[in-house]
Amino acid sequence: MSVASDTTAGKQRRNPEATRASILAAARVEFANKGLDGARVDQIASRAKANKQLVYYYFGSKDDLYRAALEATYAEIRERERELDLSNLPPREAMVKLIDFSLDYLNDHREFIRMLADENAHGAPHVRESEMALKTNSPLLELIAETLDRGVAEGTFRKGVDPLELYVSIAGMTFFYFANGLTMSAIFGRDLSRQEAISSYRDHIVTLTLQGLKP
Repeated sequence: MSVASDTTAGKQRRNPEATRASILAAARVEFANKGLDGARVDQIASRAKANKQLVYYYFGSKDDLYRAALEATYAEIRERERELDLSNLPPREAMVKLIDFSLDYLNDHREFIRMLADENAHGAPHVRESEMALKTNSPLLELIAETLDRGVAEGTFRKGVDPLELYVSIAGMTFFYFANGLTMSAIFGRDLSRQEAISSYRDHIVTLTLQGLKP
């Protein structure tokens, strides 16, 4: 290692939080674009303007960095969901806001779709081994359950709706649209990426969900 790289590494170690955050942000881009198998640690280090050895110093291995990138991605979307403050909205309005958020977030964050698709292709070992990923999911289910209970109490929603199944339904309707939008556009001859198409689909899944929740 040269004197210059020694100096750079020393500066980066003196600001560990900033360096770690920079590496993690670069890793999320690299993994989203190339997947776990195609991503290269040296490219992540270059994008982060960090010494390659520091990537291993902070994260241990490429697999550990991949897990950390997934955790950061999950944490971000769950934090945004908590900020929706659904508990202060009427049940129907809260459910519509959750659908709108899911659709808008996935439309704006295609890297989230690519990372989840890659993790599922590998059998989801990193998520299964991540306590953080499991913890970040439970508050959302509790929030959906609370919204359903309030809807049942006021006669807006029917009884017996499983919060997890409802979440999977909403996630499935929104995730599939963007994950498979290019192929569906080609097969059916309709450009599903147009804002008009997305808005129409939004109204469609809101209607389906609310009709399904009616008493």
